[in-house]
Amino acid sequence: MSQNSMAREPALPALLITPDRDLSSAAQKAFTEVRAFEVVSELRAYPPAQTLDIRVRQAQPDVVLVDLSSDFGAARSVLQCLAAMRPPVPAIGISRVNDSSLLLEGLRAGVGDFLCPPFDADAQREASVRIRRLRQPEEPQPQEQGQLIAFASTKPGSGASTLAMQSAFALRRLTGKRVLLADFDLVSGSIAFSLKVSPVYTVLDALGFSDRLDPALWSSLVSNCHGVDVLAGPDAPLTELPESSRVHDVLEYARLLYDWVLVDLPTVFHQLSLFMLSEADQVYLVSTSELASLHLGRRASGLLSQLGFERDRVRMVVNRLSKREDIATADMEKIFTCPVHSSFPNDYFALHKVVTRAEPLGPETDLGKAIERFGAKTANLPGVEKRGAKTLLGSKPALSEL
Repeated sequence: MSQNSMAREPALPALLITPDRDLSSAAQKAFTEVRAFEVVSELRAYPPAQTLDIRVRQAQPDVVLVDLSSDFGAARSVLQCLAAMRPPVPAIGISRVNDSSLLLEGLRAGVGDFLCPPFDADAQREASVRIRRLRQPEEPQPQEQGQLIAFASTKPGSGASTLAMQSAFALRRLTGKRVLLADFDLVSGSIAFSLKVSPVYTVLDALGFSDRLDPALWSSLVSNCHGVDVLAGPDAPLTELPESSRVHDVLEYARLLYDWVLVDLPTVFHQLSLFMLSEADQVYLVSTSELASLHLGRRASGLLSQLGFERDRVRMVVNRLSKREDIATADMEKIFTCPVHSSFPNDYFALHKVVTRAEPLGPETDLGKAIERFGAKTANLPGVEKRGAKTLLGSKPALSEL
């Protein structure tokens, strides 16, 4: 930045702290001539922390000019107070003499710059430029949010939890990205049991800490299973509905940490499910071909339509479909009054094997292939099921290692 352009910048409002009247006069005279700083308030003694806090709040300075040469110990206490403020207030050290050892001690104590008589104009301008950079940092780039995918059954026992679990493993395997599997079935959630993980904390703890989540805390709330982070459901059923604001905060925080957030919910008619469906990017309603499940699927489709859910965001999937079913997909679509997005075969033996071992389904079984196709569709990866997907399940996401 040229000197001319620096000179055109408005003077930075400053709080001056010095018991030295001669130093104060010399500094203010030089500041008035150069117009890099404007002393809007002055303290003629080193203040205690409370006085300093009050004066900073009143004057709202962009920088505090602290006399280092009159009493360095008192000056250092002032600098510590300025650094502890939120946000911290930048400080510039001033001194009667150009003392290199005092400059070094001042830098160690927290000053960002150092000025002394005759308060050279260029030195003032350069110091003001550095303070402006501190006060006006570059705009942070918006952080891309992960996709939130919700699974809710139309009838208890339809297999929504199993599809959520296996879809999480498939997305991790297919994309290699960060995946969270969250069990928000607060009454009968069983994901931790099914995956044989023994969490110390559950989703209730995440909700309790929703206003102060950070990566270190989050890493203690989740468990890792085959490369997927798992936020477990509560051990005991929770009958009370959690605060919607806390649920929202936890979901939004998870979306910042993960590329894919898969949420297992109670049945679609549960109040918590209806709230969380509104938060999701994609909603999968899980039905079976049983008459009662088809009937409830039709009711669910109609309910969500009445509530204003977009058709392309809510998708029906049919689980445990037998090759010898008497009902065709077209007939089920007429019952649901919406298309069937995906169907999954009733592959009992393959599923029993992986559930017993608490491991992901491989693509070598019929159900595994269907899960693989579903994961590819979800991640918008056409043709993935036609090639051998690289297995990444042995590696842990970075979040699990925080």
